[in-house]
Amino acid sequence: MKQPHLVFVDSSAWFALKDTKDPHHDMAIQFLTAFTGKLLTTNFVIDETITLTLYRLGYPVARELGEELWAGKYANVIYVSKSDQHAAWELFKKYDDKGFSFTDCTSFVVMERLGLLYAFTFDEHFEQTGRFIRLPRV
Repeated sequence: MKQPHLVFVDSSAWFALKDTKDPHHDMAIQFLTAFTGKLLTTNFVIDETITLTLYRLGYPVARELGEELWAGKYANVIYVSKSDQHAAWELFKKYDDKGFSFTDCTSFVVMERLGLLYAFTFDEHFEQTGRFIRLPRV
């Protein structure tokens, strides 16, 4: 498969990069090292990532990762708009049987708005939508 130019990054990938005990850590490092395109994430994903990292790995690691993400070290940050949030809320209500988080729904809406097909994620929800392809292929 030809490498895509633009890829959205989810919190599961950000977390796997930092947690050496995460089952996807090595795969995440390999993907990020080999990827030559442009990565995008959202402010909602960063929020979710920092919170997850804080509770699982502690404040120092959460702060370090937060500083890197907010500075755009790995990816450009897209801000979820008010209309994105409204559309995400409708998705959240529509797919009550899927277990999508609200942050997942904001990611789906932003990806659709930007015409993105690929997501650097280990979260199966992205493929469950039938709209997106997870990278790396697990």
